[in-house]
Amino acid sequence: MAVTLDLKKIRENLESEKTRIMAELDEILEVGKPSAERREGSPFGKREEEATESMELERRLAQERRINEQLADIENALNKIDSNKYGICENCGKKIEPARLKILPQARLCLSCKTLQSKNAKR
Repeated sequence: MAVTLDLKKIRENLESEKTRIMAELDEILEVGKPSAERREGSPFGKREEEATESMELERRLAQERRINEQLADIENALNKIDSNKYGICENCGKKIEPARLKILPQARLCLSCKTLQSKNAKR
């Protein structure tokens, strides 16, 4: 059974996911704001607090980077829909399998190129 692409539905799903991810990013940024609250009574005092804050900052920055990459992929897919280039592999130029796009609408590569990329990354 061949899978066909409904670009209108794909666009709606991408825009919905974009809205969700932007809300997640806003939440992370809000939670990441410095707090006036200080921990007291610890024998290590300020050093312990700074280490904890540093760990939290690293975790938050990693989340922000992941979310920004997801947003870039979604924007790229939306731009490709607008320019009639959606579903074309950025590496080989062949059509990306509709079943792959149905699962991952922001896919940039066909399955063959993605598999090759993953193998090369492991080396």
